[in-house]
Amino acid sequence: MTLRHKSAIRQHRRSLRRRAVNQRNKSLMKTLIKKLRETINSGDREAAQALLPQVFKAIDKTVAKGAIKKNTGSRYKSRLSKQVQSLTAKAS
Repeated sequence: MTLRHKSAIRQHRRSLRRRAVNQRNKSLMKTLIKKLRETINSGDREAAQALLPQVFKAIDKTVAKGAIKKNTGSRYKSRLSKQVQSLTAKAS
């Protein structure tokens, strides 16, 4: 690390902390999305509908923290809800 100014050193430490927070949030979000997609692929409609609000909450929290952009979060939510709706349409 070739930082010399005190402010640059502080900023570098801060960026490392923010990176860790962002990675945690994104990892949690991706894990929940993966669980939902597995549930959708298995065809379990009730479980998918129960898991959807949890996934939306994680996406919204990640957007609020600034780890992903607002439109990216909206795109994830739109596509996932569309997949769950198609699952309910097939089942009925």
